[in-house]
Amino acid sequence: MNWTEYVRDKMGVLLSVDTWLPRDLPEYAFGLLYTLGSLTASSFVVLVASGILMAANGPQWWTVSPIGFFVRGVHFWAVQAFFFFMVLHLLRVYFSGAWRGGREKTWLLGTLSLLVAIPTAFTGYLMRGDFYSQWNAVQAKDGLNAMGFAWFNVLNAGQMYGMHVVVLPLVLSVLIALHITLIRVKGVVPPYPARDEDEAARREEEGFADAQS
Repeated sequence: MNWTEYVRDKMGVLLSVDTWLPRDLPEYAFGLLYTLGSLTASSFVVLVASGILMAANGPQWWTVSPIGFFVRGVHFWAVQAFFFFMVLHLLRVYFSGAWRGGREKTWLLGTLSLLVAIPTAFTGYLMRGDFYSQWNAVQAKDGLNAMGFAWFNVLNAGQMYGMHVVVLPLVLSVLIALHITLIRVKGVVPPYPARDEDEAARREEEGFADAQS
């Protein structure tokens, strides 16, 4: 198979309607725990939309205008919801073994998304400009200098604004998009198979017999 056939096969699966809009879903996919990923993605959409509005209108709008102050509140609570659902989603996929069935890359991209989301949220916190954000910026600067990351100057408001509005959200969006794409291609990991009760009973009896002998 040459590279053109390989690309055609992959794109045929990736761009298929059945991949993105399947008619039938497994029964376990309707469980409440399997909605945590969708809730995380939905929170991220609200987060990006409110962030674009804030960036387009500037700091005076979200600190003085009532509408801007409301959008700022939506942005803040979208962050809380995003991390809340993401952590719950992480716990669910961890205990259900989401890396099974050739889904290692899906798991890795999800983990990277969480790691990138942390500095994204932190740089946004520094944009508040109040005493707490300034104090945290000074402490973070000392810690980053000690680790050799002096180029990441958290006291530089312009650099942090660019990182929070452009660089980190773009990287996070790409990771989440790739994560969702692999989920659609590979499918949602099924639960662990139930243990056969007869087999379990037989093993228990064999173990009891061995203990008696």
